[in-house]
Amino acid sequence: MQFGIFTVGDVTPDPTTGRVVTEAERIKAMVAIASKAEEVGLDVFATGEHHNPPFVPSSPTTMLGYIAARTEKLLLSTATTLITTNDPVKIAEDYAILQHLADGRVDLILGRGNTGPVYPWFGQDIRNGIPLAIENYALLHRLWREDVVDWKGKFRTPLQSFTSTPRPLDGVPPFVWHGSIRSPEIAEQAAYYGDGFFANHIFWPKEHTQRMVGLYRERFAHYGHGSADQAIVGLGGQVFIRSRSQDAVREFRPYFDNAPVYGHGPALEDFMAETPLTVGSPQQVIDRTLGFRDYVGDYQRQLFLVDHAGLPLKTVLEQLDILGEEVIPVLREEFDRLRPAHVPEAPTHASRNAARETAGAGDVR
Repeated sequence: MQFGIFTVGDVTPDPTTGRVVTEAERIKAMVAIASKAEEVGLDVFATGEHHNPPFVPSSPTTMLGYIAARTEKLLLSTATTLITTNDPVKIAEDYAILQHLADGRVDLILGRGNTGPVYPWFGQDIRNGIPLAIENYALLHRLWREDVVDWKGKFRTPLQSFTSTPRPLDGVPPFVWHGSIRSPEIAEQAAYYGDGFFANHIFWPKEHTQRMVGLYRERFAHYGHGSADQAIVGLGGQVFIRSRSQDAVREFRPYFDNAPVYGHGPALEDFMAETPLTVGSPQQVIDRTLGFRDYVGDYQRQLFLVDHAGLPLKTVLEQLDILGEEVIPVLREEFDRLRPAHVPEAPTHASRNAARETAGAGDVR
């Protein structure tokens, strides 16, 4: 099982001091957080993609390429690559270059994002969100698997005898997770291709996540990729940890109350009860996270959000120390102990390349 963190890269005032970091400080803080994640033994760092304030990560491949040069083992991913408003040709080429630079330590989570105005900014109509996601990924999937592509669709100009360069490392495309909070069409898409499905799992109650993952598993089996419990599932999550739960709640409350997304809304205690947000001791985080398995089954990737809402970099790095020293080792051991032998581990470039070599140079999911 893979454990890691994801960031949305927001620039938010610290509600306890009023200080707002500069964009340069926030970008460099994201790099420091990624480096710390590798240092404490996490597996994955994922960055979001946004094109509007108060967010800074508008170019994930630039960010991840820089981090690739400063790390050795960390798997570099995206919390969302906007499949609807990015050209699939550019995605194919940008992430293939990143894959080569990082020696295969790359995958990506495709999604539609949560900012409606991004569609007209990039010449698209939000009413076409689902059709764009379906058509653009169909093209991206082919670009990584066919040396020469002839293609015609609705939303971009046709391609004639086109070759995306560079070709994927070792002939193995980056693994794709299809990310969604609420769209069953995206769960269906992930299942159709035999790709991973990533449920954000932050803002909604567990029953909603259970339904979305259950649909994906059912359709994964329907399309013949394996049994339902062999489907590749990832979950988001959000934690704030201190040795004593009361200290965690006291310290995190002002950040929660003023957060860009849910600030000035529900009470912290209500949000913790109704969603997977966990603010408390290491043991509380362990128990809550292990409980995710009860309603989604065995899964392959768990990413935590730990650095938003104006939390100081020093505090975020402390959170990573606690995760790496007290939480992740226990979770890793317990999840591995509980996982049946027939349930696959999280895909990596090395494992997928080995499977390709064993099966012959055929299609790689």
